[in-house]
Amino acid sequence: MISQLKHSFFQVFTVTSLWVTLLLTLFSKSQFFEMGYLWNIAGISAIAAILFGVMYNALWNYFTMKPVWNIVISSTFNIAGGMAIVWLFSTDMFLLIAPWFPGMWVLSIVLHIIGFYFYARIDSRKKAEELNNILK
Repeated sequence: MISQLKHSFFQVFTVTSLWVTLLLTLFSKSQFFEMGYLWNIAGISAIAAILFGVMYNALWNYFTMKPVWNIVISSTFNIAGGMAIVWLFSTDMFLLIAPWFPGMWVLSIVLHIIGFYFYARIDSRKKAEELNNILK
């Protein structure tokens, strides 16, 4: 489990670093960044890697909590991590969206519920097909 979470962390960290660098290259062509801003990109990548590489993976695949708690924990950490990422990217942008925090949290919970039910439905179909194949 630990090696899989570590592998997932570094995979998400690398992809996020490349993605943020690509976006900055495409949309900030005429701006120059200080070398210290590279640490912000590393922080953005680390937050995304902890959220999506470690926390989501452990929460949904290894922990045995009820789905309601998984949804609440996922939504809360997702919004908190997202706000931290926006703060690292631009403090002006963070101050612009900070008043919308409660609405984003509620929207995140709703979207996590919808995602959970779609995933659970697809997963139950796959397991039913596997069981039917075993019985044949």
